[in-house]
Amino acid sequence: MTRIIISGGGTGGHIFPAIAIANALKKREPDAEILFIGAKGRMEMEKVPAAGYRIEGLWVSGLHRRLTWKNLVFPVKVITSLARADRILRKFNPDVVIGVGGYASGPTLRMAIRRKIPTLIQEQNSYPGITNKVLGKNVDRICVAYEGMERFFPAKKVILTGNPVRQDILINKNKNEALEYFKLNHEQKIILIIGGSLGAGMINKSVERYLESAAETENVQLLWQTGKYYFGSITSNQEVVNMKNVRIFPFIDRMDLAYTAADIIVSRAGAIAISELCIIGKPVILIPSPNVAEDHQTKNAEALVKRSAAWMLKDREAEEKLFLMVNELVANSDMQHELRKNIRMLAIPDAAERIAEESLKLIDKKR
Repeated sequence: MTRIIISGGGTGGHIFPAIAIANALKKREPDAEILFIGAKGRMEMEKVPAAGYRIEGLWVSGLHRRLTWKNLVFPVKVITSLARADRILRKFNPDVVIGVGGYASGPTLRMAIRRKIPTLIQEQNSYPGITNKVLGKNVDRICVAYEGMERFFPAKKVILTGNPVRQDILINKNKNEALEYFKLNHEQKIILIIGGSLGAGMINKSVERYLESAAETENVQLLWQTGKYYFGSITSNQEVVNMKNVRIFPFIDRMDLAYTAADIIVSRAGAIAISELCIIGKPVILIPSPNVAEDHQTKNAEALVKRSAAWMLKDREAEEKLFLMVNELVANSDMQHELRKNIRMLAIPDAAERIAEESLKLIDKKR
């Protein structure tokens, strides 16, 4: 029986691609036994079992960038996690270990390398984090989502696979169904605004400022995911809530229908979000979060801007400039067409299957 470990998590951007890879592996090898290794207390400990897979937890976290007492226990967590990961590997005896990023990925991959187990990492971003840069020297395969990653990793190990995305967005939806679901109309352009599940403060401020200056959104409709943290304060303004062309949600469960309804999308520039946007193929304005390691969201966005596949706006400029850009794009149908065409050329819809195939190749090579 084939035995596979998938390690990582911390955010949906790591967990859902990991589950997509597991599902692709199960399609190829229905009898395969798959075990996840995550970080205790993080969302993977809930989401992975809900997807039907077993998970073990490590006592591991990131190093805080500011001075805090929590950093004092960081070395203890590292040592404990390395030992725990080694025990799991010894007991489960996997044929391959896949790292998808996140706190648990580092200790698990490090011990798998030491045990000479075939290893693969999936690097989501156009600029890798420190952990993957270090691991990349010793793993067997590195699956990437952007061209030119040989700048950071040994070229012979790198293969372009793309980032796995949610399966529901791969299925074409009917736009009439999407408009009806959100109670939107055909007459005006629909602007989808998403800042991640927790929301994005500056993006929300930008929308609020626009709505304060607009007696009514005359030429556009807004489909606005505020994030759970911001929803209460935003909806306390009854004038905004009562605007007939604004639909406000803390979190959009049917993102597949939201993508279908949208004519233009405003989004953060996380790696998985960008991979989904490439598949959706709509004009996009990216506002990278300034609060991420190595400023990787800016680098992700720049990779699209260089291909004329998206527009980008800095977070600190969003409040003043976002809706000037939105209105400019709404009025320019030729630019919308160019952005749609160019972003679709970057789509890799079968990324999970490609990563599964590379993982199974490593097992075959070992055997």
